[in-house]
Amino acid sequence: MNIIYHIVAVSSWEEQVELPNYIHASLDQEGFIHTSRAAQIAGVLDRYYSGINDLLKLTIDTDLLDATSTLKEELAESIGEIFPHVYGPINKSAIVSIEKIR
Repeated sequence: MNIIYHIVAVSSWEEQVELPNYIHASLDQEGFIHTSRAAQIAGVLDRYYSGINDLLKLTIDTDLLDATSTLKEELAESIGEIFPHVYGPINKSAIVSIEKIR
């Protein structure tokens, strides 16, 4: 099991709850969905979600991603850290848990 995490607003998740795949706006805008390793979550929350409530943490088992998605480890040059990026939609069967974090 290879675990990554994705932070999403409750409202965004609820818009897609009935769909078989999860697609974040960044997939259209940047070509991938931003995800993190466990040790990176606190920094992601501080940098990008400060003061924002109603957030969920999706736990994704990358071994369960289907063939429409590719996982790449890439450098985020702005902070000099390598993050996992999912190129393609995330099939919901790869999401092994959902936790409200704020």
